[in-house]
Amino acid sequence: MAKQVFHHTFENGLTLLAENMPHVRSATVNIIVPAGCAYDPANMPGTSSVLSEIILRGAGKNNSKELSLAMDGIGLDRSCSAGTNHIRLWGATLSRNLPKTIDLFADIILKPHLPKSDIESVKMLAAQEIMSIEDDPKQKVMLALRKNHFPSPLGNDRRGTLEGLKAITHDALTKFWKKNFRPSGTIISVAGNIEWEPLKAQVEKLFGKWKGSDVPALKLSPGKGGKSHISKDTQQVQIGIAYPSVTYGHKDFYAAIGAVNVLSGGMSSRLFTEVREKRGLCYSVWASYQNFKEVAAVICYAGTTTDMAQETLDVTLKQIANLTKGIKEEEVKRLKIGLKSSMLIQEESSSARAGSIAVDWYYLGRVRPLEEIQKAIDSITTKSILSHVKEYNPKEFTIVTLGNKQLKYGK
Repeated sequence: MAKQVFHHTFENGLTLLAENMPHVRSATVNIIVPAGCAYDPANMPGTSSVLSEIILRGAGKNNSKELSLAMDGIGLDRSCSAGTNHIRLWGATLSRNLPKTIDLFADIILKPHLPKSDIESVKMLAAQEIMSIEDDPKQKVMLALRKNHFPSPLGNDRRGTLEGLKAITHDALTKFWKKNFRPSGTIISVAGNIEWEPLKAQVEKLFGKWKGSDVPALKLSPGKGGKSHISKDTQQVQIGIAYPSVTYGHKDFYAAIGAVNVLSGGMSSRLFTEVREKRGLCYSVWASYQNFKEVAAVICYAGTTTDMAQETLDVTLKQIANLTKGIKEEEVKRLKIGLKSSMLIQEESSSARAGSIAVDWYYLGRVRPLEEIQKAIDSITTKSILSHVKEYNPKEFTIVTLGNKQLKYGK
């Protein structure tokens, strides 16, 4: 029997979603606000990340310490983070504490203190995170890859830059909050042992008078793409590869996911087997799917040594190209088992469901029943994957390498 997902969009544009899971004792609240780093002021990249940290430092009638104690007092496991499109506020607790959680989250969103005295310490923490990237070559190369491949500002790093952090003032941060925290485009998704009507009434009472303009369309500028190298005196080489894919909701979406899983769906996948196990070329290799509303890509990574780096890159690109030469039945069988297992595990988790229904609504404007997802997974075949990779044959590669020697990228 299909689970019912409740939905209501209020007059101000705020969307409330909820799925009742009577077999669990928990409840998870997931709130996404269209205020991610894509909306950072051009001269102040990092604004959304600073806001996501300072917004938890007091709200409503509670100062920073009182707010923390109030959340701890109901056993609320919580986080607030900035992504590309959204700032996400998340909290999981016992279902009986859901009303109190909604009260506290409403204060954080609508009545944050944004204490001026904390702004410098928050910026210092953010600066430390940026500087730590220099000690993490894998992260450094993947950040450069995404920036080069995706159109700006979708490829921006949510941490921003040291120069951008310096420019952020308390007034600028307050202005950003007032401008970008708006009901239109905000999604509150709740999953767990919940009652819909009381939840809806509470959200309407707390957020019904919230006002704000519609979310502006992002002005996208093409990423530079191509091949680039980051010179660093190290015996290890980091390789990042990206190429276009179809977006979430596209008719070929599950065929695309199937192709990625053939490449990198576990220890039996082609990249792990052919690049790492058979040839011993690298200590890590994988591929994953990354999606925005406007564009999507397959992102690949390999970490290796200088003397094996060229062969690692060549073999990895060859495995991607070889997808068009054939897909095996056993590969499809394995990936379908993996996708169904992930789906079943997600079905048991209030946190996963709260996130999933919000993602569906954001990308599709509806929530897919699990039966529809299962049917889509069942529809994956060797023929559908092969047809997809031939139609969307990866040719436009963005490649970024990091190490002491630049690699050859072919023709």
